[in-house]
Amino acid sequence: MGLSRINKRRWRILRFYIVGWTLACLFLSIVRGVGTEELGSLKFEFDQSILISFTLGPIMGLVSGLAQILTEERIYKFISIQRFLLIRFLYTIGFLIVVVMAAYSVYQVLFGTELGIIQFAFDEGSWAIYFYVLVVDFMLSVLRQVNLMLGEGNLRKLLMGHFYTPREEERIFMFLDLKSSTPMAEKLGHVQYSKLVQDCFNDLGIVASSDAEIYQYVGDEAVLTWEMESGIENLSCLNTFYRFKQRLEDKRQYYELKYGCHPFFKAGMHVGVVTVTEVGKYKKEIAYHGDTVNTAARIQGQCNNLKSELLVSEALKSKLDTDTFHFKPMGSVPLKGKQGKVAICSVYREPVNF
Repeated sequence: MGLSRINKRRWRILRFYIVGWTLACLFLSIVRGVGTEELGSLKFEFDQSILISFTLGPIMGLVSGLAQILTEERIYKFISIQRFLLIRFLYTIGFLIVVVMAAYSVYQVLFGTELGIIQFAFDEGSWAIYFYVLVVDFMLSVLRQVNLMLGEGNLRKLLMGHFYTPREEERIFMFLDLKSSTPMAEKLGHVQYSKLVQDCFNDLGIVASSDAEIYQYVGDEAVLTWEMESGIENLSCLNTFYRFKQRLEDKRQYYELKYGCHPFFKAGMHVGVVTVTEVGKYKKEIAYHGDTVNTAARIQGQCNNLKSELLVSEALKSKLDTDTFHFKPMGSVPLKGKQGKVAICSVYREPVNF
């Protein structure tokens, strides 16, 4: 299931670039219009231009999408900024070469031409097309980064006005907090400590395979959320915590060599109805409001007192059908800011004696 979700995320990236490049090619065809005189040797009628757009656009989108997946999963934050910029420059050159070869092949197959590929590449008027390609590539990359900042898929919803009016949703929330963060910060200094947190949250990227949305980062704390069905399905909300824990364990040697410590996170989870809306005029953000969010944060705050790495509310536990995980009731605990007590459980992957 994890693999299928990773493929689902990759498909969303490919779909974004394929649609983006196809629309960009169509836009160019429409702007050029009917009856426009071409400067170069190749003459395009409007219907020919549209056909080329629907053929070449998906090819360009596939190349861009694959490059973006490779960048996000294998390159970004794994190398220095200098090397990243160099790779980006080399990619731009390579992408233009691929575009020329693809365009030449498409034109040759559809209409035929006596021009060689070199003549085709440097035909009069080609430089304007290359400039347009670079601008579109840059704009699609910017939109992708904005989408990542807002949360996967939220840019489309934001543009469609999905969050314009407050609306209710039933969601699961997880508050993840770095354990013993104050001693670590004092030992490492604020710069090294920031790098440690940055590395930890880069490793938190594995939650993409669990349909989790990273709602926000607050200092050394991260807030994750799921739609009810996706969080309950295959116990994604619980598996996410242990996947992240295993990821940090697999990189124990890296963290100990670089920072002299092994980071460990504790978490609290709750489920319930929240209000989601768009907030801010000059800096927009998608915000979740409601008692569910506050309760999840308070539950996480009990981890140290109850000596547990993962606590969940009884309300969430009652929705989980599992033989993989085991729950130890911790009783009803008074939480700061709440009048009544909340029943919570500690979660274990191994059987425990109650």
